[in-house]
Amino acid sequence: MKKSLFITGMLTSCAYVLLAMSLAMGQTPLTQDAIEAATPGQTLLLKQEEGSAPNSETGSETGSEAGPKAEHEGPSALVARVQIALDRAGFSVGVIDGFAGDNYASALVGFQSVNQLEVTGTVTPETWELLVASFGDAVMQTYTLTAEDLAMDYIAEVPSDYSEKAKLKALSYTSPVEMLSERFHMDENFLRALNPSATFANVGEVLLVASPMRPIENASVKRIIVDGKNGRVQAYDAEGLLVAMYPATVGSESTPSPSGTHEVVAVAENPTYTYNPKINFTQGDNKEVLTIAAGPNGPVGSIWIDLSKPTYGIHGTPDPSKIAKTQSNGCVRLTNWDAAELAKLVSTGTIVEFLEGS
Repeated sequence: MKKSLFITGMLTSCAYVLLAMSLAMGQTPLTQDAIEAATPGQTLLLKQEEGSAPNSETGSETGSEAGPKAEHEGPSALVARVQIALDRAGFSVGVIDGFAGDNYASALVGFQSVNQLEVTGTVTPETWELLVASFGDAVMQTYTLTAEDLAMDYIAEVPSDYSEKAKLKALSYTSPVEMLSERFHMDENFLRALNPSATFANVGEVLLVASPMRPIENASVKRIIVDGKNGRVQAYDAEGLLVAMYPATVGSESTPSPSGTHEVVAVAENPTYTYNPKINFTQGDNKEVLTIAAGPNGPVGSIWIDLSKPTYGIHGTPDPSKIAKTQSNGCVRLTNWDAAELAKLVSTGTIVEFLEGS
């Protein structure tokens, strides 16, 4: 169901809670059955290891809390089911991780607005009925590791310094875990939590993974709204109907995003990246122009959507768990999978409008 949508100023940092439900006293493994059977009458949690860092949706890089915490730290089977259903409905939550954070609440606000439901950013009974009835079945699947998966050209690590990045032949994935997490729109820690005994190193190993939406087809985006204040990108067709909605990192105080209206001029898949401190920002002590090889762990990820505003674009990221939680160098940053989907939907001349305050 698609309806006209123009969301602005609708979110607050506390616009969500884990549903009004009783907490499970024991710890329940995140099995396929547990996730696919999860309902608002229960919370199924997997306890984090003592001393482990909270996952991406529980806080930001600056240390601020994304929302109230459950009694037991850990991903929720119910939240995971809702996240996957939202992804399938075209309202991306970024990484699927089982935590009810800002991106989760923002996607719920979008879904509720489009479907003319009460806008709460939480899973109300009406939201649950419509979302799960349409998109909430069989949200998990199994995947068998192949020889091709293990033979990819992985790199040992991604250096933070751009001059070190420029020495690499490719900014490839660092492991099968990272590669599979991107393929199935998942946080790496969540993938490991779903498969606690997996080695991710043996051909034929069967893994439990999310079953997200296939890329949108048979749609054409004519207008994009960049809402930096709320960390969202909204894509519309020629009739003004919402096609997709994505969490986004948009600019910073030192390197703000553009203002006004611009256009898409080109799309590049698997782009190289040219670092020029005389034009853009300065990274570390690097004062010279550098060319950084292509790859999903490059500075702009695996997609670059070039805008008519010189040096600005919409692009992917090597850090999907940080989307809408950190700042960018002026561009619009999406997960690699969201950027790849959007790149297939836009064309030369697609309008990109930055809302005031972005």
